[in-house]
Amino acid sequence: MRPFADEVGATAADTRGAISGADLVIMSIPLPALEKLPKDLFKDVAESVPVVDTSNYYPGMRDPRIADLDAGEVESVWVSKQIGRPVIKAFNNILAETLAKLGKPEGAAGRLAVAVAGDDAAAKQVVMGIVNEVGFDPVDAGALAESWRQQPSTPAYCCDYDAATMRKALGAAVKGEAPKKRDQLPDKMGTLGSNPTHAHMVAMNRSLNPLT
Repeated sequence: MRPFADEVGATAADTRGAISGADLVIMSIPLPALEKLPKDLFKDVAESVPVVDTSNYYPGMRDPRIADLDAGEVESVWVSKQIGRPVIKAFNNILAETLAKLGKPEGAAGRLAVAVAGDDAAAKQVVMGIVNEVGFDPVDAGALAESWRQQPSTPAYCCDYDAATMRKALGAAVKGEAPKKRDQLPDKMGTLGSNPTHAHMVAMNRSLNPLT
């Protein structure tokens, strides 16, 4: 871990050390691992510190089944319950290559967007500022309970849309439809070959929910 941390300019730490003294916490770990975090992990973290949840639920592909999520509970609402802390949902509906390579300066033509959902207005503004700083237009996606609109296989998920189209995609989501499409992904991925390109992934995601 330390060689990788040195390579990317990060500081390696254990779970508690990673959040100690943080101004912002971004959680990017599989959902089953959240259940195993210490229940008092955030007890010494100030309530003013935003906690960002970037997770996505992929049962049968990466994750074991989680009954509450299969019953329809919003993923980030479930996450908030696991850690005993409000969260902001962000950076979950953007592909890794998009995040790494496709950011643009504020105001640039064709700048892509990231959806941000949550209940704490101040924390949401902080996170939206971070989204802007890393090269994307932040789109307010409403309350945390509405963050199902940016979960896997929704119209807004990993489609490389600009802000206007992202808003349209969020509004086009139909509750309960995405899990059925998500569960078809293994078959769809199989048609892309062993090493699909970024463009192929975006095209596949868009094909799940064509916007008119």
